[in-house]
Amino acid sequence: MQPVGESPAAFRKASQPDTRLDLRRILEAREQISRIFRDTPQFGCPSLGDLLGCELVIKLETANPIRCFKGRGTEVAMSRLARSAEPQASVCASAGNLGQALAYSGRERGIGVTVVAATSANAAKIDHIRRLGAAVELVKGDIEDARERAREIAASGNALLVEDSENLDTCEGAGTIGLELVEGFGRIDTILLALGGGALATGVGHVFKCLSPATEVVCIQPSGAPAMALSWRARSVVTTDRADTIADGVAGRFPIAAVLQDLLAVANHVPLVEEASIKAGMRLLHRHAGLVAEPSAALGVAAILEDPSRYRGKRVVTVICGSNVLPEAFSVWTQD
Repeated sequence: MQPVGESPAAFRKASQPDTRLDLRRILEAREQISRIFRDTPQFGCPSLGDLLGCELVIKLETANPIRCFKGRGTEVAMSRLARSAEPQASVCASAGNLGQALAYSGRERGIGVTVVAATSANAAKIDHIRRLGAAVELVKGDIEDARERAREIAASGNALLVEDSENLDTCEGAGTIGLELVEGFGRIDTILLALGGGALATGVGHVFKCLSPATEVVCIQPSGAPAMALSWRARSVVTTDRADTIADGVAGRFPIAAVLQDLLAVANHVPLVEEASIKAGMRLLHRHAGLVAEPSAALGVAAILEDPSRYRGKRVVTVICGSNVLPEAFSVWTQD
């Protein structure tokens, strides 16, 4: 696993896929992200890899104050807002992780943050958002209802709307994960990415299509929340009436058309996985890597479990995107 050793100048000469993203801006975004969210651990996990039949590499995005990858994107958004003449206030809708990230990044820069969440959201995440100093508004329904309310607040209150994946800052911040992986490994056959709103998938996917085009980009959704996967397959937006999955971080129902177009340009494969496989992935990551992974973070391992021949003998990276899970729920979900 030798470093690629490419220089930023070489990066800028890379051919880019047809997305809203730009590799130059992703390179610039890296300098706007606090060091506590950057250069995260990336390491081989032979024990779990041997079990799964591949050379498994883990990219760990949980060793930071909010225990997930989304601080990368909110750092970019709040850094740019702080340097602008726009009102120093922001709002987002969140099932928990984005809200925590925005609250942290806003507090560090003196920017007011409002987070809108559904009443069904993870109570521990909501409590942490409040502790980070953000205002929280709870609405009935699910994440899509929260998004509608967040848009209303942004329109009426002169606040920047930070919509995960629609706001390019979130995609560019996530894309820095891809830069670190490409710089750290001489070859990556497959990258496994959780697919929700699409910031992680399109940001990291864009970087790989630029700098490691031979790498297969696999973006995974739970079968109980398949809207983006169905849209990718249909090549047009498909909405669903409900989302029913323990992976609340990826449980959207209304894909954003512009984000879908980006996903179409970077994703090679978008599988759906079952709840039992997600739980098994959480269990295996805990047993073999000592990691507490929230359900969304186990989607990559779940994909290998359901289609092992696709990954056999390959060097496969899975991004562990979050560890925000209630202990009692984790215990139940990881039981044999």
